[in-house]
Parts: sequence; structure tokens; C-alpha cells
Amino acid sequence: MTDDNYQFGTAQALPRGKDKREDYRLTARARAWIQRESPEPESDPSELADELTLECQIRDISARGLSLVTAEPLSVNSLLMAKVSLGHQAKAFALMVEVMWCRRAEEGNLVGIRVLESDDTDYLDWMDAVATALSEG
Repeated sequence: MTDDNYQFGTAQALPRGKDKREDYRLTARARAWIQRESPEPESDPSELADELTLECQIRDISARGLSLVTAEPLSVNSLLMAKVSLGHQAKAFALMVEVMWCRRAEEGNLVGIRVLESDDTDYLDWMDAVATALSEG
């Protein structure tokens, strides 16, 4: 998807739920791909195994995390690799994430993930992209 119309808050068309983040959030029709199992230590973080990858709709974005809608539940406290596409960026961001919460909803599963600072990921580029989107909002 390439919709990069970012706004503050949570759009009415997206699933709603409580969260504990203190950061401003952006809403966008963006996508994430989460690797359902932790990667092997020697694996390339930019490559996610297709058979282990779950495509997700992003509900909202902040510098430190994402809220997602997934077809399958994710285990709380698991550390997973993710790719996040913001639409206006040329490539997806490879990120290490931690599942903070997961709960069932009509739309599927609402999942809160925290973006972790990690070597060999696009963490700094991600922080830049979100800061730029916030400043333009």
C-alpha cells in the first residue's frame, strides 16, 4: 500500500483499543510483516522467511512502537524481526520488535509492539522517518 496520509490519533476506520504509549501516534495505511519465530543469530535481519512471516495492517505508529491488526495472535514478550513499509519510503524498514500485548478483537488480534534499538537493523532510519512524518503532521 502506498497511502502516506498521516494524521495524529487513531482513525475511525481502524480497530480501536486502549494502549499505554505516551508518544504521539500517526495513523496510516501502512503494512508490517512479522516473523512469527525468532530468527537464528547468524541470519540476515533484512530477510524474513516467507513461510514464517505474518502480514499485518498497521493501526498506528509512534517512534517507539506500532499497534497492529493480525490474523494470528503473537506471544507476549517475544522478540521478533519485522519489516515495516510506510508507503512513502523506497524500502521497508527491517526492525527488531518486542510483543508487548496481544488481545482478540472483531477484526482479528490487536497487537502492541515496541521497536527495539538493535545493530544490523534500520532502527536509526526508522526513528528519522517517524520524526519526519511527525514534523510534517
